Amino acid sequence: MSLGHVLLGLLVPGERHGYELKRNYDARFPAARPLASAQVYSTLARLARDGFVVQQEPERVGGPDRTAYALTPSGREELHRWLEEVEPPSPFVANPLAVKVTVAVLIAGGDAARDYLHRQRRAHLERMRTYTRLKTEPGAALTEVLAADYALEHLNADLHWIETASARVAALTEEITS
Repeated sequence: MSLGHVLLGLLVPGERHGYELKRNYDARFPAARPLASAQVYSTLARLARDGFVVQQEPERVGGPDRTAYALTPSGREELHRWLEEVEPPSPFVANPLAVKVTVAVLIAGGDAARDYLHRQRRAHLERMRTYTRLKTEPGAALTEVLAADYALEHLNADLHWIETASARVAALTEEITS
């Protein structure tokens, strides 16, 4: 995900201050890591440098100066170009679970790997319960429900992998130790 493109999207309704953009981002993408203010402002500076946003005159309203940013026509074009791009599936799969299973077999054998997988399964199920509660709360925002659905699908895929890995620990142990 490109933070710059997301900020461009958040500017479509109209100009916003950096703090407003941070607050909107955190509200619209509740399952994402919250943004640091410095990250927002450094991204806005790059977008301004590239001509995708323009800084408005700073205004003071009972506190520090606030600078609003507005989307430029080239920023809108860039946002549309980005939205047209298909995200390519990653050619690499970073799977810390598989790495830990292999290392557990290397240092302590199959029982350690099975124990790790069992503990990981419990952790995944607990996280799934949390997301299920979140998405079924009365008045849950649709952005929260969509984020929870996405997370649940990934956790479910991990659970399926955990079950498959558990069934293969003996063969993995044999392959590694022979």
